[in-house]
Amino acid sequence: MIKITLPDGTLKEFSKGSTPMDVAKSISEGFARNVISAKFNDTTVETVTPLTEDGSLVLYTWNDTEGKQAFWHSSSHIVAQAIEQLYPGVKLTIGPSIENGFYYDIDLGDRSISDKDFPAIEKKAIEIARGKHDFKMRAVTKAEALSLYKEQGNEYKTELIENLEDGTITFCDHDTFTDLCRGGHIPNTGIVKAIKILSVAGAYWRGDENKTQLTRLYGISFPKQKELTEYLELLEQAKQRDHRKLGKELELFTFSQKVGAGLPLWLPKGAALRERLENFLKKAQKKAGYEMVVTPHIGQKELYVTSGHYAKYGEDSFQPIKTPKMDEEFLLKPMNCPHHCEVYNFKPHSYKDLPKRFAEFGTVYRYEQSGELHGLTRVRGFTQDDAHIFCTPDQLDEEFRNVIDLSLYVLNSLGFDNFRAQVSVRDLNTPDKYIGSVENWEKAENAIINAAKEKGLDYVIESGEAAFYGPKLDFMVKDALGRNWQLGTIQVDYNLPERFDLTYKGSDNENHRPVMIHRAPFGSMERFIALLLEHTGGNFPLWLTPEQVIILPVSEKYEKYAKKVLNSLENNEIRALLDNRNETVGKKIREAEMNKIPFMIIIGENEEATNTISVRKHGGDDLGSISIKDFSDLVTSEINSTLKSF
Repeated sequence: MIKITLPDGTLKEFSKGSTPMDVAKSISEGFARNVISAKFNDTTVETVTPLTEDGSLVLYTWNDTEGKQAFWHSSSHIVAQAIEQLYPGVKLTIGPSIENGFYYDIDLGDRSISDKDFPAIEKKAIEIARGKHDFKMRAVTKAEALSLYKEQGNEYKTELIENLEDGTITFCDHDTFTDLCRGGHIPNTGIVKAIKILSVAGAYWRGDENKTQLTRLYGISFPKQKELTEYLELLEQAKQRDHRKLGKELELFTFSQKVGAGLPLWLPKGAALRERLENFLKKAQKKAGYEMVVTPHIGQKELYVTSGHYAKYGEDSFQPIKTPKMDEEFLLKPMNCPHHCEVYNFKPHSYKDLPKRFAEFGTVYRYEQSGELHGLTRVRGFTQDDAHIFCTPDQLDEEFRNVIDLSLYVLNSLGFDNFRAQVSVRDLNTPDKYIGSVENWEKAENAIINAAKEKGLDYVIESGEAAFYGPKLDFMVKDALGRNWQLGTIQVDYNLPERFDLTYKGSDNENHRPVMIHRAPFGSMERFIALLLEHTGGNFPLWLTPEQVIILPVSEKYEKYAKKVLNSLENNEIRALLDNRNETVGKKIREAEMNKIPFMIIIGENEEATNTISVRKHGGDDLGSISIKDFSDLVTSEINSTLKSF
């Protein structure tokens, strides 16, 4: 007999060789019908894997993230089989699950696939799925695996196998299809009821632009056709909310190939929006005791060697800038923190001076691959709302909690009320990825977990997601379309203070190391604005929107009164615009709607005669005729209701 522990702590005994599905059936037959994946002792297993020792078992359904990953990975096998049948002689490479769906990279030789071919691939894949073929794992020797793929002439699978150890290699079979695979599948193909190929793209083998360019097919699948239909509707909404589309329509930002890929140009309305976001945070930061600093866009290479950024990010940074002076090299800064360490080092500090909180909207540069650039979400130059707090170890917990409060204020003020905190810690199996002592890492990780608990945050712990110099608390935000994004981050760092030899004089008159907190509530201004655009569909909170009011006189006869209204609103610090073009009011209203201006003021004979204004809200609600003062009070009240003081 073996003892199996379930997530709720229940301990059950089963015969040696029982499977996760047997355990599921012992709970209930109804539950077992929904189980599609499992994890035993933190290792993903099949639902039919024999269990031969005591351990902890987690059973997953479609409603679990892990269940979806197994479902989508299995679907990639089905699509790969369909491709092989429709395009004989292709070479398959890898087909993992991703956050939403899966992809498969394929060498098609001299053939190609376009969106016209998607329906045929989907039809063939569903035909295979309906066969209800079991997914079966089997171990093979390295020699057997190499023999199969060398016979097929598949150099990609051969390369993968050559890097694996004998005794660790497994194949997955279903129907007539076999693929090199580590496992993690649903019980059979019949569970997949709907498959959609979403797009096709190019992808270099193993991400190396010097290697063969493959065809990457992106797809998604569901256990019900209805769920696919709903997803495609959501996808259509996402297209309409795409920040690149809205950014162009609302004239917020643009890109220029002459300036360079991944380097956004902020247009006047976008620059004003950024400035309001900056001023919003600066005001809160000032109340929280931060001091603003400004640092250069470049730094000597040695600065980043000292910090460790060059060793960890050197390949992802722009290459060093050489000067006429022998052996002198500079880098476009990839991070602000080394500069802030030197700001701290400007003069000696006593424990009485701490904490020191240095903040900066600092622009940094990283050389993202061209294929990874995406609007404002993946750029090569971006501005972080960065700050670094230097404090004593005794001050760490309170300072970290205060930063959590600031981050929550930012999210709540901008309408992000659906989020989860993620505690990102080391992967204990890959210690070489990190710098610093184990003792300091443990102290830092415990500080973050304790702060998250004390603040009552809904949090999860993710291994391997820490920064190379310290663990962090990330805010994972769900937008209006149900997508997850990582926005603000708070990090605890014992390592950079050591590398930069930062000290403060303690009450014992001895030198001590400060602890460093890195924090950025927005994350990057570019990515935050992209997400805010898509989350709101361009309908920004009233305090933030570029133009709050547009005044539309019905003819030039009422332009003088319209200007009087404009001046009155501006005196009340309401951002208003007068549209006195020689166009019909109907056309002006349609354009104002497209530009997502919150309020339209219509001015005609009656408004001028009664010294009132006729107000229409974006979306069509008619507020009728009111006085200018009442309207100003209404706008001010709406702003105050969403933008509370920190």
